[in-house]
Amino acid sequence: MALVLASGSKIRAELMENAGLVIEIDPADVDERAVEAPLLEAGFPPEDLASVLAEAKANDVSVRRQADLVVGADQILAFEGERRTKPDDMEAARRQLLAFSGKTHELHSAVVISQNGEAVWRQVSTARLTMRDLTPEFIGHYLAAAGDDVLSSVGAYQLEGLGVQLFEKIEGDYFTILGLPMLPLLAELRTLKVIET
Repeated sequence: MALVLASGSKIRAELMENAGLVIEIDPADVDERAVEAPLLEAGFPPEDLASVLAEAKANDVSVRRQADLVVGADQILAFEGERRTKPDDMEAARRQLLAFSGKTHELHSAVVISQNGEAVWRQVSTARLTMRDLTPEFIGHYLAAAGDDVLSSVGAYQLEGLGVQLFEKIEGDYFTILGLPMLPLLAELRTLKVIET
């Protein structure tokens, strides 16, 4: 039985490998916007969106890899009652960071384990992040220094790098912010006897 990450996310793979987990990477093929469209229309809260998307990814891979344990993850950013997605370009990233300046947003990170095509465990963790007041000049300098990597992040920042300079206050788990709640995941893998207790 293999432990499989149903994601092409470099940071999620790095978090799992840094924790000593031996994983195989098999990214899910899920149209996230199509999965979430009816949920958004029905008014599902962001933490439920994250959970459903993580489960869709885990199940997609688990159907192909029946005996393996498949980990799926997703993260939703909620800001002023709206869900935000990854910025399409640097101008969208700039506008997003200007909107976040001096305000608080939430990151809802979900992780799901599936086996035999069905979810067997799920967890959602939430972090609240407050940005300091940012000048347009600072945002421009930050984006120039951070480069296109910000486009791979729903918030247009990587907290583990230059993005930490954007914040005044953070409430929540570091791993939740990076998009994979590691502590509950490791606890469940111990329960399942996948890793040493």
